[in-house]
Amino acid sequence: MLITGKIVIVDDEDMVIKTLKTLLKIEGFSNVDIFNDPGTALEYIKDNPCDLIISDFIMPKMNGIEFLSKAKQYQPDTTQILLTGYADKENAIRAINEVGIFKYIEKPWINDDIILNIKNGIERTRLKGQLKAKIEELEETNRTLDEKVKERTVKLNTIIENLTDGLVMFNSNNIIVQANEQAKKLLCPGNIENTALEGKNFFELIINEKNKKIDKTERVLRDFSVIDYENNKKIPVEIGIADVLIKGEHFTIALIRDITFQKENERLRDDFIATLTHDLRTPLLASINALDFTLGGNLGDLSNELKELLNVMKKSSEDMLGLVNALLEVYRYESGKLFLCKSKFNMEELIEECAKTLAPLLIDENLKFEFDFSDKNCKNITIDADKNEIRRVISNLIGNAIKHSKKDGIIKIKTSYQNKDIRVDVVDFGEGLSKEDIDKLFKRFSQGTSKKRSASTGLGLYLSRQIIEAHHGKIFAEGEINKGCTFSFILKNSIVDNQVSI
Repeated sequence: MLITGKIVIVDDEDMVIKTLKTLLKIEGFSNVDIFNDPGTALEYIKDNPCDLIISDFIMPKMNGIEFLSKAKQYQPDTTQILLTGYADKENAIRAINEVGIFKYIEKPWINDDIILNIKNGIERTRLKGQLKAKIEELEETNRTLDEKVKERTVKLNTIIENLTDGLVMFNSNNIIVQANEQAKKLLCPGNIENTALEGKNFFELIINEKNKKIDKTERVLRDFSVIDYENNKKIPVEIGIADVLIKGEHFTIALIRDITFQKENERLRDDFIATLTHDLRTPLLASINALDFTLGGNLGDLSNELKELLNVMKKSSEDMLGLVNALLEVYRYESGKLFLCKSKFNMEELIEECAKTLAPLLIDENLKFEFDFSDKNCKNITIDADKNEIRRVISNLIGNAIKHSKKDGIIKIKTSYQNKDIRVDVVDFGEGLSKEDIDKLFKRFSQGTSKKRSASTGLGLYLSRQIIEAHHGKIFAEGEINKGCTFSFILKNSIVDNQVSI
């Protein structure tokens, strides 16, 4: 049976809108309203019921989560789908928990998958409407409370048993008290008894791949797997958890999802990026060298106009090479193929070297560096770390401060020490960041601000985080709007000589 219904689409990208519109028309969906602006869409939704709302995540003025939250106030029963890029996957998962959206779909999507989700979403809205009408009918017929409880319990058990994800409920001691069939297949593959999981410790049935401390306050647990003993392999899983209170007793519900397909796609994507970026470096370097050769006058005198054009081409090629190198470095860190080459060096001297290299960028905005190496007893301290990688982090943080500082301002760079730990702070007094923006920093491809789109790739701070975490350190930021921002990193147990040099 063809499932059709009224669909509202909100996206500020014309290419996405045209693609969706064409795809829906081919699939027989004719009742579709499309908006470029979320504000205009909200005014329409307020007075026009619909079966499905599809929204992009990154939009000017209002992001997709904010838009869907407001849309739910007007049409709480309408199914919602969020279109998102890979970098915003965590925000999409948060939207499922907090806003209650039906699905998030990563760009670029597979046409068959998005059509299936659209059909399921429309059917879900209709089923919710039918269920709501049925409940109202049951209330009007004065059925007894016991009958209502029994009916709803049967429906709930049917839903639980037919979930494609595993679902278990365990008590405060992590002992499983209930599990659906899919959970039994995941956690106890093969011929299983009905009570195979009951009475077992949930966290003894799953593998903590990174041996990190389990924080039950997190809503999604990652880096876990289960063992398929029949096929002698590991199955990567993602676990969503929620706390419930039943008759005064605390329980935890865990939804276990097999993410083998997603992991394989991530591996293929990362391998593709690594191969592509590696192959791009050679022609880019050749292009830069050829331009240097020409600009050096080796092919004859050049006019000023031609020199200016060739310098622009060289700068563009160098920027592209920087992006290619950043992508390659990110891949190496994530895949564990890059190893630290540690040596002993002085942190203050390295900071001054980085600042001297970036000093020409201060001229246009009349900015100044201010160094605070005020701990007199800790001068000339030697640390053990990868000097080139730490240089990259310091340069990234200083460059970021220069970019966001106000004209005639100061950029303050400070070091401090405690026991065997060293801390570096880069402080600017520029436009600052909101807490929401700070939460997005250090994530891959994050644009760093919710106010506007940025031309930045968002790789610099993400790579800095990878480098510091590879040193078993910590990197973070603090700031307020119009009050500047402080970027800091701490290298733990890195000091090897805290004696004063004479």
